[in-house]
Amino acid sequence: MCGIAGYWGEGNEQTLNRMVDSISYRGPDDKGFYINKNVGIAQRRLSIIDLSQAGHQPMSNEDKTVWIVFNGEIYNFLELKESLSNKHKFKSLTDTEVIIHLYEEIGLEVFEKIQGMFAIVIYDLNKNRLILARDRMGKKPLYWGIHNKIFLFGSELKALVAHSQFKKEIDLESLNKYFLFEYIPTPHSIFINTYKLEAGTYIIWDGENVEKEVFWRPKFLPKKCSFDDTIDDLDKVIQKAVSDRLVSDVPLGIFLSGGLDSSLISYYASEASKTKIKTFSIGFKEKSFDESIYASEVARYLNTEHYEKIVSVQECLDVLPKIVDLLDEPMADASIVPTYILSKFAREKVTVALGGDGGDELFCGYDTFIAHRLAFIYEKIPSFIRVFIEKLIKFLPTSFSNMSFDFKIKKFIGGFYGEERYRNQRWLGSFDKQERNKLFKKEIVEVLQKENEFEEIDNYLNQCDSKDFYDRLGLEYQRLYMMDQVLVKVDRASMYTSLEVRAPLLDTRVVDLANHMPVSFKFRNFQKKYILKKLMKNKLPENIIYRKKKGFGMPTGEWIRGDMKEEILKTLRKESLDKIGLFNSSYVQEVLDNHMNGKQDNRKQIWTLFIFVMWWNKWLK
Repeated sequence: MCGIAGYWGEGNEQTLNRMVDSISYRGPDDKGFYINKNVGIAQRRLSIIDLSQAGHQPMSNEDKTVWIVFNGEIYNFLELKESLSNKHKFKSLTDTEVIIHLYEEIGLEVFEKIQGMFAIVIYDLNKNRLILARDRMGKKPLYWGIHNKIFLFGSELKALVAHSQFKKEIDLESLNKYFLFEYIPTPHSIFINTYKLEAGTYIIWDGENVEKEVFWRPKFLPKKCSFDDTIDDLDKVIQKAVSDRLVSDVPLGIFLSGGLDSSLISYYASEASKTKIKTFSIGFKEKSFDESIYASEVARYLNTEHYEKIVSVQECLDVLPKIVDLLDEPMADASIVPTYILSKFAREKVTVALGGDGGDELFCGYDTFIAHRLAFIYEKIPSFIRVFIEKLIKFLPTSFSNMSFDFKIKKFIGGFYGEERYRNQRWLGSFDKQERNKLFKKEIVEVLQKENEFEEIDNYLNQCDSKDFYDRLGLEYQRLYMMDQVLVKVDRASMYTSLEVRAPLLDTRVVDLANHMPVSFKFRNFQKKYILKKLMKNKLPENIIYRKKKGFGMPTGEWIRGDMKEEILKTLRKESLDKIGLFNSSYVQEVLDNHMNGKQDNRKQIWTLFIFVMWWNKWLK
C-alpha cells in the first residue's frame, strides 16, 4: 500500500519530491522516484508484503525498459507468478514485480488478469507511453489531469496540486454535483481539467493524447436459479476472499461494528486464521448512534482479541481540522470523523485491517430498498389522499436522533416526486434542485441551468445489462455512493493514519456472484440481505444477524445545535460566505435558523456546506 504521483512534461526531482511528499502518510516506510527526460514517477511505500528493500518502488523489469509505481494489493499474484517463473527471474517477493513481468508478456490484458485493489502507473520506454489503471470496484483512488500541457497523476488530488503548473480553478458543474450528491462523482473532480480515473478502466498517455479503455464493468445477467447452490457458492467465495486478505507480513485486524457485514468478516477471518484475530470498534455516548455493545457481543462469541474506544464530542471536534487536511476534495460524509478515529485507534496495534464495505450495496442492505418498494405502493394511492397524508407529516415534531421516523418519512416524501430513476439520489442527497437555486448566487444558477446534474446516473444505467429495477439500483449504489463516498471515506481516513484497509466483500468473485443473484435472494418480503442472513445462521448469534441496521454515523444533528454550534456559526457566518462569492448568505442563515430552532432537521445541508467552507479555507483561501 502506498501513495503514487508523477508527471509527463515540465518537472524535476524537486517537483516529484513535492508531489509525493504531500501524501507521505500513505507510505511512511520508504520513498523512491525515477526520472527519464520529461517523465517522472514517484512512490511513498507502506510495506505490507516483502518488507525488504527488494520491494522498493519505482520498480523496473530486467532491462529497465518498463517501470511501475503501484498502490494496492494483488491477491492472485502467487498463481500468476508461478506461470511466469520459467521466463523471468524475480528479485523480490512482491506482487508489484508480477505486474511488470505479466505486462511484458501480455501487454494491456494484464489488468484483466490481476485480482485485487489497485491504482497502477506503468511507464513503457520502448512504446513511449504512460498507462494508468484502476481496480474494478474503485477501491484505490487515482487522479489525473492536464495543466498547461503537462500530464499529472497522483493517488490524491493534493499530489497534483503540488505541481507548480497546476491551476486551482473550481469546476462549477462539479460544485453543483457536490451539493447534490455530498461528493463529486467520478470522473469529475472539484477542479477544471482534473479527473478521477473510472473503476475498471485504464488510460494511455503518449505525450499528446489520452486513450481510454474499459477492461471490466459489473454484469447482472444471466441469473442464478438455485438458492441452495447459490448460498453454497457464496460461502466458498467469501471464505476465499477473506482468506486471501489475511496474507500480510505485518500485524492485521478487523473493523468490527457489530453489524452483519463486519461480524461476517470477523467470523470467516477467525475460521481461517491460525492465531486469535484482533478486532476494533468505537462507540458513542449517544445511545441512538452507539453500536459498541453489539461489537463486544460478537467479539466474545468469536473469542477475538477485542479493543474498544468510546468517543466523546470533544474528540470529534478535535479531529475536524484533520478532516480537511485529508479531504483535499470536499466530501460530506460525517462518518469520516469516527472512521478516522477508529483507524487511528486500530493503527496502534495493526498495519492492515479488514472491513465490511460492500455488503449493503451488493445485498440490498439499505433502507432505501424498502423505501422504493413502498414508493411503488404509495404512487397507487389516490392523489387527494396523498395530499392529506403529506399535510399531516408536516406537523410531525422534529427529532435529531439517528434515522428517526420523522427524518425518514420527510425524506421519503421530499424525494418521492420527480423522475423515478433519480428518486434514490433525491433521497440520499443534501440540497435538492430548488434548494440549490436558493443556495447559489444568481449568476452561478444561470450557468448551471443547462447541465444534466444526473448524467452519471444516466451513464451507468445505460450501460447496465439488466432491466430489473433493483439490479439497476444496485449498480447505481456500487458505482456512485459506494465508490465515491464510502470507499473515499475509508481510504482517506485510514491512509491518513498509514493503515491499509481491505474489503473482502468487494472481491470480484463475491461481486459477480451477488450481482448474478435474483433480487429475491437478497431482498425478500421487505427483509434486506436475505441470503447473507441465511448464510450466517448458526455462525453468528440470531440477534446480531437480525438486528436493525444503525449505520456508522455520528450525531451531527444534535451536535450542530449543541457542542458544535459555535464552530458551525463561525464557519458559516455571512462575512466568510461573501468572501467565497458562491453562496446566498441570507438563505444559508435561514437553513441555520430553522435547524437551531428545532423547526427542521437540516443536518445534511449544514454539514455539506460546513465541510465545503472548511475545505475552501484550507485549500483555496
